[in-house]
Parts: sequence; structure tokens; C-alpha cells
Amino acid sequence: MAGEKSFKEVTIPVPWGDIHGKLWGPEDKQPIIFLHGWQDNAGSFDPLVALLPEDIAVLCIEFPGHGFSSQYPKGQMYYLFWDGLYITRRVVKHFGWKSVSIVGHSLGGAVGFMYAACFPDEIDKLVSLDIVCPRVSKPETLVKNTGPSIDTFLKYENLPPESQPCYNYDEMVEIALCGYKGSVTKEGINILMKRGMTKIEGAEKFKFCRDLRLKVAGLGMPSLDIVLEMADKIKCRYLNIRAMDGLKLESPEVYPMVLERLKTTCSSFAYHEVKGTHHLHLNTPELIAPIIIPFLKS
Repeated sequence: MAGEKSFKEVTIPVPWGDIHGKLWGPEDKQPIIFLHGWQDNAGSFDPLVALLPEDIAVLCIEFPGHGFSSQYPKGQMYYLFWDGLYITRRVVKHFGWKSVSIVGHSLGGAVGFMYAACFPDEIDKLVSLDIVCPRVSKPETLVKNTGPSIDTFLKYENLPPESQPCYNYDEMVEIALCGYKGSVTKEGINILMKRGMTKIEGAEKFKFCRDLRLKVAGLGMPSLDIVLEMADKIKCRYLNIRAMDGLKLESPEVYPMVLERLKTTCSSFAYHEVKGTHHLHLNTPELIAPIIIPFLKS
């Protein structure tokens, strides 16, 4: 992997704290917004950004409860995709940008899809990595999981801070490797841990800094009808890169269905299948950078 580029830490105030982000490239240019995946952080794009031309500016923001961004207050649930949509809009409004381009992985790609649908005249380009739209679950799955999700959220909410386990660094890496189930290499885990853990004061121990409540943030998913209606509203230039050994979906038929809609609505459309895991941007960025760079510079 290429060495990490120098960056500027960005902090954006919000009512419950701060949204953090990493800013790369020339500060006199409007950056492309990069959006990370569920339970990842802005560091997940380090290897890809290292391969981008120096004249491309990038701002990768971290969603609430991820990386260095503030967690939601006690009592407030996370609604992954909708949260990402309004957080992205907050950031755009904060900087006063009239139109944006977005590169998103997984959750971030789905958020980019929603943003392009809800603000179709204010987005120029969208790149989605190993996702096309928000997750669409079968109705019976949604109903079955709702009750347990609420109870688990309440359990996590009431855990005292001191109950969160801490580990040495090697243990943290092994736990994360196991959690990602082969999608991220050990080198990739080391990158994610730079913004994914905090050191315990006075000890060589660490704990994960992402909000535990994110594990049960899947309520309020849009239905297939809503997703297809969103697809019909998107008209920006569009690039989708899918990993051959990527995300396993509950409703795999939705991915090609939405792509077919986007072929007819977007001002330009490109689709590539690339060898790699769901985290191909982190593990093998050299395989996708030659596809992304010409698209961003076009």
C-alpha cells in the first residue's frame, strides 16, 4: 500500500457534539465527500486516497458514533441510513456548498444514493462501492427483528461505562479481524484502529470507541418501493463498483433491479465488477483507483 497522505482533522459542531473528518488535498478546492461504511471510520479510505492525484481534495466525514465523531445522547436511537442522509446534508449546509460529488462505501454508498435522490439538482457525481442502495429486508425479517433490536438497544444503553472491556493492542486487532470475518486484512485493521480505539489512561490497554448501540441501528429501513422511487429521481453521473467476493445481501435481486433503473435515469452510468472483498477500497485500492480517478476528473 502507498504511504498515508498528510491530512487535516476537521471538526464540525452539531447540537450533540461534533462531527469529525479527515481533509486531504488542496484546501482552496471544494472537496469530494467520502462516506465510510457501518462501524468503520474515515481511516478506511486512507489507502485509496493515497493513490488519488494531488489536485483532488477529499473530505471523509465520520457518522455519529463512528471514529472520533460524538455519539448520540443517551435515549436516542441510531437509524443508519437516514442518519447518514441528514448528517451529510448538515455538512453540506455547514460549508455552504451548492453542489457536491460523493464517494461512498457500503453504508456510505447507500447514503450517497439517498442524497442523490433527495437532492437531485445538488449532486454532480456519485461513486458507490459494493452497494447500490439502502438494505432492503423481507417484511417478515423486519417484523421478527424489531422487538429484539429494541430490547438490545435498551440493554446497551444501560450498561455502565466501566463495563466496556479493554484489551491490549494485539487483542484488539484479533477481535476486529474476527468481527470483520475475512473482509479486512490485518494491515487494514491496523489502519482502522487509528481512529477506532481509545487508550485507557495509565495503562497499555485500549477499548473500541465506536458506539455499541450501532449494532442495533437497523430499524426504519426503507421499503423496496421507496428505494425504487429514489432510483427514479437520481440523475447525476454514476459509477458503481461491486466486489466479486463482497457483501452478501438478504435480497440479492434488488441490486441488479436498482442498477437497471439507474441506467435509464442517470446522465451517465458505469458498472464494474472487481476482484476483492467488501472492503476492497481498504485492502486492494490499486484495483479500483484506475476506475475511480478518470470518473472523478471527467
